[in-house]
Amino acid sequence: MIVESLIEPNTTFSFTVKDADAYSRIDRYITKQFPYYSRSFFQRSIDKERISINDQLVTKQSITVKEGDVVTITFPPARTIEPEKLAGKQLGVQIVGTHDHFMILYKPAGLLVHPPNTTSTEVTLVDWILYHYQELAHVGYVDRPGIVHRLDKDTSGILIIPRTNYAHRILGDLFKKRAINKTYLAVVKGHPSPEGTIDLPIGRNPITRVTMTTFPHKDAEKIRKQGGVKIRHAITHYKVCEYFDDAALVEIHPVTGRTHQIRVHFAAIDHPLIGDKLYGTPYKHFERQALHAYGLSFIFNGQLYSYNYEMPDDLKTL
Repeated sequence: MIVESLIEPNTTFSFTVKDADAYSRIDRYITKQFPYYSRSFFQRSIDKERISINDQLVTKQSITVKEGDVVTITFPPARTIEPEKLAGKQLGVQIVGTHDHFMILYKPAGLLVHPPNTTSTEVTLVDWILYHYQELAHVGYVDRPGIVHRLDKDTSGILIIPRTNYAHRILGDLFKKRAINKTYLAVVKGHPSPEGTIDLPIGRNPITRVTMTTFPHKDAEKIRKQGGVKIRHAITHYKVCEYFDDAALVEIHPVTGRTHQIRVHFAAIDHPLIGDKLYGTPYKHFERQALHAYGLSFIFNGQLYSYNYEMPDDLKTL
């Protein structure tokens, strides 16, 4: 059973598991059945107690389904943003490049890429996109239309926004294959080596769940075998552009794209990003992590595309 359509908000949908490919995690299984919705959408639905199996609430994303199970999903109400919050406002978003299949947007620091849940009323980049390009509402996943990658709220820089489902599929695949080259600029504490590679696995911090942390390779393998914290390999290349008295401007090329990867990796080598309240220390002269997504390059339909966007004024001043 594959549901090739959107489900009306605030409705309940039930189906019986009939696939031979049963005995799989509930979050993964449901995502396969509803291609217009992301896995994180259903993970949040589980957290909000909106999914049940045989009339029993699902409390863990790892619970498995089997043939004959009746799965019931209550889809959340539609999220709405009042038009006056967006009318006439640019929110600092800039169009860097356009193509028939995608566009490149600059996202300023302080703007979320997409809402964390359906009850959030904070204006996001997705809201800006849908206000100015309503046709993108059906590109990609319903809970984050037009999005194939993200930046942290307080990270500035450029993103690729697919304009067609064809581009959403191709670009999403390029990200999975690590075929999109990303360049970041950051100001870090202290003086790291002139250039280097940080090769440290990253996983959810078992003590402080809102943060990520690194693990030594030997410990990561042991934890994986024990079925504990989900740990994924992560690699970051960098070179120093300029040293200051007690800081450095670095150019960064992440190979993988783990949550908070750059911030976690530089904190792990004792050179946290200036202003990073989560992985470093607050800096009174700078209110966010000093990180900017400077460049993107990739091959689309056989042609090379490359885009850069200079550092914003707050980073230049820093």
